[in-house]
Amino acid sequence: MKNNNQYDVIIIGGSYSGLAAGMALGRSLKKVLIIDIGQPCNRQTPHSHNFITQDGKKPDEIAALAKQQVMCYPTVEFFSGLAMDGKKTKYGFEIRTDSGKKFNASKLILATGIKDIIPEIPGYAESWGISVLHCPYCHGYEVRNLKTGILGNGDFGFEFSVLISNWTDDLTLFTNGKSDLSIEQMAKLRNHNIKIEEAEIDQLEHENGYVKNVHFKDGSNTPVKALYARSAFVQHSGIPEMLGCEINDEGYIRVDPAQKTNIGGIFACGDNCTRMRTVANAVAMGTTAGMMVNKELIEEGF
Repeated sequence: MKNNNQYDVIIIGGSYSGLAAGMALGRSLKKVLIIDIGQPCNRQTPHSHNFITQDGKKPDEIAALAKQQVMCYPTVEFFSGLAMDGKKTKYGFEIRTDSGKKFNASKLILATGIKDIIPEIPGYAESWGISVLHCPYCHGYEVRNLKTGILGNGDFGFEFSVLISNWTDDLTLFTNGKSDLSIEQMAKLRNHNIKIEEAEIDQLEHENGYVKNVHFKDGSNTPVKALYARSAFVQHSGIPEMLGCEINDEGYIRVDPAQKTNIGGIFACGDNCTRMRTVANAVAMGTTAGMMVNKELIEEGF
């Protein structure tokens, strides 16, 4: 006998991508459950940018309006909790939450996001998403022409410096230890007046998350108004790997253009499967996932 908590689709993750998938499915008359714990990765970010019609809005304001609109569709339900594990069943998939509740669905959409691994640099965590930034397309305009730093080394440090030079002429690359740049890379950066600082970082001096100075272990410091960095990350949820979803070499869930994973019936969207970490992209991927899941359900039942 079917479990009473049977849905057409369970969406794990109720931020931008998950909500976009939920809207597409709600408008397709599918019975949907969105499971979310309310801890989006950009919760410290004061403003979201580069998302047409929403430019400059607070991230939680965008998400709250999105949830309100999605929940207008009567076949979509929302469960506040943490999805702990999942398994394949006769009817599709069973998801268990931290409260012990179990839900079943024919299809599963993973909009679970990623978890940043914050370096053990005092001040970094408090400034992450505020003035320690990951994306110039999201935040570069707001810190244009300011004294800016990049935390990086080797090929990544060089390539990120080249990119960020579009937004400011006052740029320093902090390698946080001996440089791994090639002689040619160092020469090219210096020819473009990009400074290279190899001293080890002790802490980031900040005020309410807005950096003021990078302090080094040798006692010196360099003033900055913004610092770009790309933190390491892990999948926010263990469920994708638990269910056998393939993870690529960069750490993202591998999906095809329809957002399908390698496991039949499981789709993924948002930050967990792309380095293009923007609200607009998350929404686009979620909408695609919702549409493709609906198409698959229709075709299977026809």
